[in-house]
Amino acid sequence: MAELPKNGKNAMLFVLITVMINSIGFGIMIPVLPDLLKELTNLPNNEAALYGMWLTFVFALFQFICMPIVGGLSDRFGRRPIMLLSLFGLGIDYFIMGFAPTVAFLFLGRIIAGAFGATFSTANAYIADISPPETRAQNFGLVGASFGVGFMLGPVVGGLIGDSLGPRAPFIAAGILSLLNVVYGIIFLPETLSKDKRRPFDWRRANPLGSLKSLGRIKGVKSLIFVLFLLATAHTVYPTTFAFSTQEGLGWTPGDIGYSLGAFGIASMIVQGGLIRIIIPKVGLFWAGTIGMVSAIIAYTMMGSADKGWIIYAAGPFAAFAGLYGPALTNMMSSRVSESEQGELQGAIGAAQGLALMIGPFLMAGMFWYFGSEDNKLANGLETFPGNIVRIAEHIFTKVTIPYIPGAPFLMASLLATIAFVTFLLITNKVDRQARYRAENDSG
Repeated sequence: MAELPKNGKNAMLFVLITVMINSIGFGIMIPVLPDLLKELTNLPNNEAALYGMWLTFVFALFQFICMPIVGGLSDRFGRRPIMLLSLFGLGIDYFIMGFAPTVAFLFLGRIIAGAFGATFSTANAYIADISPPETRAQNFGLVGASFGVGFMLGPVVGGLIGDSLGPRAPFIAAGILSLLNVVYGIIFLPETLSKDKRRPFDWRRANPLGSLKSLGRIKGVKSLIFVLFLLATAHTVYPTTFAFSTQEGLGWTPGDIGYSLGAFGIASMIVQGGLIRIIIPKVGLFWAGTIGMVSAIIAYTMMGSADKGWIIYAAGPFAAFAGLYGPALTNMMSSRVSESEQGELQGAIGAAQGLALMIGPFLMAGMFWYFGSEDNKLANGLETFPGNIVRIAEHIFTKVTIPYIPGAPFLMASLLATIAFVTFLLITNKVDRQARYRAENDSG
């Protein structure tokens, strides 16, 4: 591995810690959000999920609008001030949600988080600043591994705290973690973008459409962002309906949900923290992306058809290997732009992901609301969820009433991931498929 610059070592450590703490905060929320929403709305599971959908949409809307602006600002003023401002906004969001007396306060918190939601895009810009090309994808993988560690700890902690102290306590814990990280950053975080590499801020490029348009001139970037958009849309099934679906279909508690997501985090940490640094140099970016997308399709299909808890756990390794497509696609795009455009690129990626977060929750929550209603279960005389794909197909084609399929959002995610994979195959060329990552960089 190439040696990092002196200030890059501190930046790398801070970025990894930041991503881990943020994913802990995000993961803490997931097991208890259904209970908090039901507490504030007095609605059943499938209807409370619609409020979760709108919360995700509002967050995504403001993230979609603001992330290209924040990415452009980081190219103009540097990474450090933007990262610290983002972290502060995220901490305020958690406290607002933890003390929310009504659902309206939950929406206020999500607006603040979306507007300041530059943490991951700025973190990736940091990685691009300090990483030589031959290790950039692996270092993007370290960011994924840090997310995996946090996602391993967060849901477990959230489930345990939620079971013992109620659904609000995990939000307050997440807020404390975020603000502690701000203090840590003020003391230790260096600036990695030198003044001679900064570019003027341009409002024409600092908006979602302008950012995507300016990057569209670079061959292959826009198509890869579209693939990432489809995959990100599929991935919204986890924050939008995983907790609701497993509560409804499997009768899981917040603790059960937390343990399962913790297991996913362990598997993700192993893949992205260790195996990815072996796999990408060996097989290249194209095949790493292929392995990741195929694994995602398998994981979503298993979860969507699960009628036993062990099937969810069995899907975990496939969900972990799905983490390969993110670093592969990100590095494919990062290698096609200049140093002064890395923040803009990450802003455009963030905008695409924000757009996915606006569309995905409507699709996923709508599928759960339609197919996961208790009324469907009673109308069909079902005591349990019809599990495997064959039984689901038989039920759909032999029953007049709407089938009861709490896992329907995951089946939709599988379809979206399949479309993304086919698109990826169509837009990559023969060189992409044959080249090894290390060989590409050594020859350059």
